[in-house]
Amino acid sequence: MDTNKLIALLPDMAAFVAVVETGSFTKAAEKLGITPSGVSRQVSRMETQLAAILVERTTRRQTITAVGMAVYEQCRNMLDSAKEAVIASESNTTEAKGRLRIAVPDAFAKQVLEPLLLEFMALYPAISLHVQVTDLRLDPAYQNVDLVFHIAEQPHEHLVCKRLGKVRSILCASAEYLAERGTPKSPDDLVSHDCLPLGFFDGDNVWSFTQGDKKTQITVDGRYIINDADMRLKGVKQGFGIALFPDFVVQDALKTGEVIEVLKDWQLKSDFQGGVYMQFPAMRFMPNKLRVFIDFMMARWRAY
Repeated sequence: MDTNKLIALLPDMAAFVAVVETGSFTKAAEKLGITPSGVSRQVSRMETQLAAILVERTTRRQTITAVGMAVYEQCRNMLDSAKEAVIASESNTTEAKGRLRIAVPDAFAKQVLEPLLLEFMALYPAISLHVQVTDLRLDPAYQNVDLVFHIAEQPHEHLVCKRLGKVRSILCASAEYLAERGTPKSPDDLVSHDCLPLGFFDGDNVWSFTQGDKKTQITVDGRYIINDADMRLKGVKQGFGIALFPDFVVQDALKTGEVIEVLKDWQLKSDFQGGVYMQFPAMRFMPNKLRVFIDFMMARWRAY
């Protein structure tokens, strides 16, 4: 294929990468800001030029062929190289500027990160922040974000990792509730208590506990099931029962006595505990906007 034809295919290759990584023409179109029919035409044009079927299409789904996956790997490398070229040009200046896209878990964004983000914006007026507040674990290697914060037992192995700190899960209830219903002495006692599960996915009303060599799982229930941490905390303060929280959500309420920690001598297992990580793809040239953001967060977290 001559160079002119190859250059004409570059936008189509980017569209094909979006199809593979999002799993559908519709989602790829949303990501690229064009219509699904436009994306389909781009992929069809690639298939014609390459004389190969890249995507098997049916009325219900699209399946990437073996040839399509091999082509995807090369197209992905092409986009990565293009991104490196942009980053290299950005890193050639001492000024930190441009748009930085980050993703942050919901409760962590509201309870911890928001004042730090506002302070960062004030210090670096040439940088604009695009913040996605979501409990979905986005991956900057494949999605349109530069850096992700996430809370987990282990970081993503394929991403560079900066560990900020640690979060543990704790159970809390109001003093009034415990005075009326009694304080649980063991996880088994929770069966006779009102609890506030997240209701975020099947099985999150099964709470797992460990104490030394002891392990147990308890299925809890209650009248108020809600996946928003702030609203769940208000429910606990109103005496609706016992709930599970990341420690940063309830640290102020614990200090004021509005809530009391329950079963302190047991360790809880949760998807929202472990290390607090900043992660981003490995790169030869780091944009100054990303570098100053990471340095700022590391310094402020030590103070925090």
